[in-house]
Amino acid sequence: MTPFYGDANTYKTKEERLSVLVTYRKVLLKLLKQGYSPYEDNTDLYHRLNPKEKPLETQSIKQEDTKTARKAKETPSMVLREAFDFGLKLKEKLINSNTKKNYENKIKLFLQWLADSHPDIKTIQALDKKILTEFLNHVLENTSPRNRNNYRTDLSSIMQVLEDNDIIGQNFIKKIPVLKSIPKRNKTYTDDQQEEIFSYLDEKDPLLLLFIKFISYNFLRPKEVCRLTVGDINLREQIVVFKAKNKPLKTKRIPSILLDDLPDISQIDKDLFLFTPSKIGGTWDAHEDSRREYFTNRFKRVIKDPFGLDENYGLYSFRHTFITNLYRTQVEESSPFEAKSELMQITGHSSMAALEKYLRDIDAELPSDYSNKFKKRK
Repeated sequence: MTPFYGDANTYKTKEERLSVLVTYRKVLLKLLKQGYSPYEDNTDLYHRLNPKEKPLETQSIKQEDTKTARKAKETPSMVLREAFDFGLKLKEKLINSNTKKNYENKIKLFLQWLADSHPDIKTIQALDKKILTEFLNHVLENTSPRNRNNYRTDLSSIMQVLEDNDIIGQNFIKKIPVLKSIPKRNKTYTDDQQEEIFSYLDEKDPLLLLFIKFISYNFLRPKEVCRLTVGDINLREQIVVFKAKNKPLKTKRIPSILLDDLPDISQIDKDLFLFTPSKIGGTWDAHEDSRREYFTNRFKRVIKDPFGLDENYGLYSFRHTFITNLYRTQVEESSPFEAKSELMQITGHSSMAALEKYLRDIDAELPSDYSNKFKKRK
């Protein structure tokens, strides 16, 4: 049966909600022992057994439990493609173009899988938890737990819009658990590796080197560097304004070590992309995902293959490397808390907790030599 929570969510504190839920539990257990069935009309039974108590709206419990079935029955059938288009149209007002594209791709693959595996499923009302679970298992078998969880999140988001608009009775995906996944992390470069790569690029590919320096010295993500336009660089105030991962716009200081390497961009059209395949400041008719993939492939061709670097190293590794080096330098001159407080302003992490988690993930925090701890006790 669908869980019954009544109006517990209207109470503010955990204690109040537990108190209400415990009351519901006692009443429901009492009713069940006295012969109450959620599948039948028990109003007369309850009033006959409890004439002095305040009437309990047993029918509201029954109706709550059967709400999904009733909605599905009363809602006119809508074909799958039409339903997902409807949900996406409402959702697109709240998401950016990249997220919309991800939704579209996942919906397309889901509908293709349905057409191949369950050709009899034509309407959105015919979907159930079993079919959705089967699809997510298909994604898991062919990709990874993380990708499977991403499909679950995006499809659930659209399905929730359909539930909210009474197109379906219930968003079944919410009841499918999230799988534990181990995130992939790029390794950091050693000092020798980093210096050798920079020297090599200085001669072989200066444009790619400058791209990497925005990741290394300004701690931007590769996709954020691809988004930069000439107008995002404010040379007079020495700042860069860009679209970040979780915020519409973010401002960062450009350190002089990076400014000194920038060519003169004062006369370049501010609307042009800062980085293109052939020069600084130009047009590039490609989606930002394609632009990011271009530099990823270029790095592989110019650096990873010649240097024999495996899949654990990439453009993102430079961000890990320079944050690690900066933190270790700062912690030599101050306390860990002071070092993190200053580092948080530089990296742009939203909270100390987020920065500390990041530093743990990349193994930036290492203890000093603890050999003396192993000395034998007398």
